[in-house]
Amino acid sequence: MSSKWKAGILTAALLFSPMANVYAGPNDGGEWENGGHSRIRHVLLISIDGMHAVDFLNCSKGIAGVNGGEPYCPNLAELAETGVNYRDTSTSKPSDSFPGLMALMTGGSPRTVGAFYDVAYDRVLAPPTVTTGDGVAGGTCTAGAPNGTTTEFDEGIDFDQTKLNGGAPTGDGGIASIDPARLIRDPYNNCAPVYPWDFVRTNTIFGVIHAAGGYTAWSDKHPSYSSVSGHGSGGKAVNDYYSPDINSIPVPLPGVTAQGVSCDPLPDQTAVTSSNAWTDSFQNMMCYDQIKVNAVLNWINGKTHNGSASAPRPALMGMNFQVVSVGQKLIEKSLTPTVTGGYADSIGTPTASLLSEIQFADASIGAMVSALKKNGIYDKTLVIITAKHGQSPIDSARYLGISNSTGDPITTSPATILDGLGCLPLSESPSNPTGIGPTEDDVSLVWLNSSCTTAGAVASLRSMSPTTSNIAGIGELFSGPNLRTYFNAPGLPPNGDPRTPDILTTPDIGVTYSGSGKKLAEHGGFSRDDTNVMILVSNPSFEAKTVFIPVETLQVAPTVLKALGLDPNALDAVRLEGTQVLPGLDFDNQ
Repeated sequence: MSSKWKAGILTAALLFSPMANVYAGPNDGGEWENGGHSRIRHVLLISIDGMHAVDFLNCSKGIAGVNGGEPYCPNLAELAETGVNYRDTSTSKPSDSFPGLMALMTGGSPRTVGAFYDVAYDRVLAPPTVTTGDGVAGGTCTAGAPNGTTTEFDEGIDFDQTKLNGGAPTGDGGIASIDPARLIRDPYNNCAPVYPWDFVRTNTIFGVIHAAGGYTAWSDKHPSYSSVSGHGSGGKAVNDYYSPDINSIPVPLPGVTAQGVSCDPLPDQTAVTSSNAWTDSFQNMMCYDQIKVNAVLNWINGKTHNGSASAPRPALMGMNFQVVSVGQKLIEKSLTPTVTGGYADSIGTPTASLLSEIQFADASIGAMVSALKKNGIYDKTLVIITAKHGQSPIDSARYLGISNSTGDPITTSPATILDGLGCLPLSESPSNPTGIGPTEDDVSLVWLNSSCTTAGAVASLRSMSPTTSNIAGIGELFSGPNLRTYFNAPGLPPNGDPRTPDILTTPDIGVTYSGSGKKLAEHGGFSRDDTNVMILVSNPSFEAKTVFIPVETLQVAPTVLKALGLDPNALDAVRLEGTQVLPGLDFDNQ
């Protein structure tokens, strides 16, 4: 048995493609010669986090009460005129950003890729050397044996998460921002730190394209999301990875203008002085996303992300937008009067704040398309617009967070209930005063300690559902065979997967295990609002088409390779899960 599998890094059946471990250097300019493919030489992949299928339908067709009933995302609407639109799309489950991103990049689910949540648990891996920025405690690593630790792949592994560049010693971030002392460790590999790309069990589209000689570029919200390079890459499968940390303290952005508004100083100074969070301001969030938009524009123009040097135009490039996700979630209480995002009703009518965020993303994509045309590569570029996750509930009035007030319906969470029974590891315990806490949003993932059985823990949770004492808003419980329909069996090798939770709880629609008064939506769960997102695949040679059969975001990965003339089966997860190219596309005749 592979020692790496013992460490919970690989699945027992995984055989790596040779392409996953061989990486060519950047080409020397010009267009990538991609195996003689006749048309598509570039893929622009965009994730508008939170963008539901209904958001795209409403903004591209128009909806009463918004913009006079006219479309309010004209650039996306124009792409749809030569695009294939997938109406019934599902993200990863759980619908957290980390598994959602890895679905797009690998073609696989948590069953194969091993990414359940950016903060999750592994029964074998060991704690970091020092405590992470968000509270995963440093500890010892016992070599050659299962250890068990909360796993963190968000801002907490930065050298300094308060800095936009993650505290990188030089430059503006990327993988240089990752502090190896804050990484979980592999007890079956001399207790070496586990970097994000090797925490993922499979290779990625970046690895395959890079190995074939293609130059690659990506921008995302954390240095930890350099996991997009994939297993065995050494973090080098993305030639230009740019990751300004979204959870840093907002700072002025000299020379940056977001849709005509200067970001130096930031436009929402009230939020800067009261919250110190990019995500606490509708306006400042646009400035944050604009620096990633600028990176994409630089790549299209044949430069590095900061425009400081010439570079090959990437075969694969892209970014994630945060503006729509923030627009769906935020209640900006620092303003007078309070400004609320989200939706006005159950059919997805955006509030004014959410509308402005959607329009920002649309205008930014329009700028990218204009740059593609200006550089003469629009006809050779496949544009894919999708989302890592949705957001729940669309009907904002149904949002229910945890309350401490007597008589309110939701006063606790599944993890808190089980922690009171002594069932959780310390690093997952909500009662740990310095810990990072359990893995809960509008879903609850629970890993049990040896003091409790799964059956006993489930019985305790079932006693509250669906009775009038359902103070945790429990909707559905997954464990045992029911859980194994989604994931590998939980446990230790060779009989179980050390990353699979023992229990997963999906709450009633609208219920979120958060006590924050600044939000009215969240993601991570299995509901349709969490998982139903847009996919639009566009190229000037396509005829407009709508596909109504169910598809999944993990089908984007093999589609990218197919479009570039590469073999989708070069992806480990595609082979293991049988992931298919998106239907309705005929690249062979383009």
